[in-house]
Formats: sequence, structure tokens, C-alpha cells
Amino acid sequence: MGGIIALAGAMVIGPRIGKYDSQGRPQAITAHNVPIVALGTFILAFGWFGFNPGSTLAGTDLRISFIVVNTMLASFTGATFAMFTLMAKGLKPDTTMMCNGMLAGLVAITAPCAFVNPVGAIIIGAVAGILVVLSVFFFEARGVDDPVGAISVHGTNGLWGVLSVGIFATGEYGAGWNGVVRDSMVKAYGSDGVRGLLYGDFSQFIMQFIDCIVVAVFGFVMAYVWFKISDVITPLRVSKETEVEGLDGPEMGVLGYPDFQLHTGQKIVE
Repeated sequence: MGGIIALAGAMVIGPRIGKYDSQGRPQAITAHNVPIVALGTFILAFGWFGFNPGSTLAGTDLRISFIVVNTMLASFTGATFAMFTLMAKGLKPDTTMMCNGMLAGLVAITAPCAFVNPVGAIIIGAVAGILVVLSVFFFEARGVDDPVGAISVHGTNGLWGVLSVGIFATGEYGAGWNGVVRDSMVKAYGSDGVRGLLYGDFSQFIMQFIDCIVVAVFGFVMAYVWFKISDVITPLRVSKETEVEGLDGPEMGVLGYPDFQLHTGQKIVE
């Protein structure tokens, strides 16, 4: 949902000044501090081990161990396969894109973390690492300026993670969830857990697919309409002069990056 909303917002606000040249070709706008990007990524990754295992709400549920392992596997396979994808495209292993690959793997494993085995987690993370790179280039080529890759990390791979539950869930966990116990599944497998199409239940895949469509359509329409309304009430974009100067000076009176100073930082935000 966050990634879909980011897509709507980026479309309404438009690309940053200098992102596209006069022929419409995308130009890289580099980060101010790549080591801080990496640090932030690892802080997020560390937090994910509270987020995913913590979602069980009880350390006595031994499935928590599977969740920890699956989260770790998907994170580093996401980063690794993002690197492989860049290299396959003839590019160098960009640190920031590898960070997004790690986050993409973490996002993708969040929905299925309790329901898949480690092999499934590796596959999910690997696909996420590939998807995030392809998605970033896809949206960039279509004039959607996403400064940090949020659309691709959270949107594209959030949907992939939801869909992957219906593919890789093994049926070992989630028996009787929501009061659903199908006699045919109990007879065939001994219990009616959350089971994907690779493990004998195509219906779970259908429900996950419907979920993806509902989230994407509702999220985009709702967000796009609201961004448009909000833009009429109070313009979402500052003036060209303020954008070039940077918002830290005009809004806070202190330059966050003095090495990049273009103005005095005294201009009032319009």
C-alpha cells in the first residue's frame, strides 16, 4: 500500500529539477552520503527481526525460529541478486541499489515469513532482488521520479510478497486460521494450514492475487485523488528557486549539507 501511494504521489508531484535532460533521458542524482545509506539499511534490517518474529506476539510459538531464519535468508539473497542483476545489465554493483535489494527481500518475505520454508525464502528474496532493479529502471524510464526507490521496494515487492504466500506456503503453519478447516485438506494433509499452489492448494494463490489487485487499485485511486485534492488546497511542490536551494535552509534556517550550498539559506519557502 505504501509503495502504491508513493507511485501516486510521485506522479502528481512530478520529477525533480535535473532528473531528466532535454531529451527526457533520466540522470542520476547521487546521495549525499552513501555510508549513511548503508547504515540506515542495516538499521532497518535489524528492526525487521523485531517486526517479523515479533508479529507472532509470543516467543513461545516455536514458528518464530522459522520466521527469523526466513527473514535473514531473504534479506541477503535480495541484496545478492540485485547485484547479479546489475552486473547482467553491464552495470557495476551499485551500493545503494544493493541496499534496496536487501530491503526488497525483507519486504517480500514479510507476508510469507511464517508460512514458507528456508528454500522458499531464498527464492522469494532472489526474485525480489531481481524485481527491484527492473522495477526501478521501468518507472524511471516512464518519467516517474522515485528518489529512494520506494515504489519498487515497497510497492512492487510488497505485491510480490503477498502473492508468494499463495505460491510457496507449505501448509505446515496456520491450521484453522479464521475458522477455516476444510475436511478435504485435513484428509489429504492431516491439517488445513496455509498452503500455496506448489504444495497443493491453488485457491490460496487466487485469494492472494485478488488481495494484490484490491490493494493496488484501491490504494492508487484513493491516493491519486487525495494528492490532487491536497495539491489544490495547498500546493505540494515548492517553487523552483526553493527546490534548487534545498528545503533545509528555507524551512529550518540551517544548511544540512553546507558542501552543496548554492544559496545563503535565507529564502522564505513559498
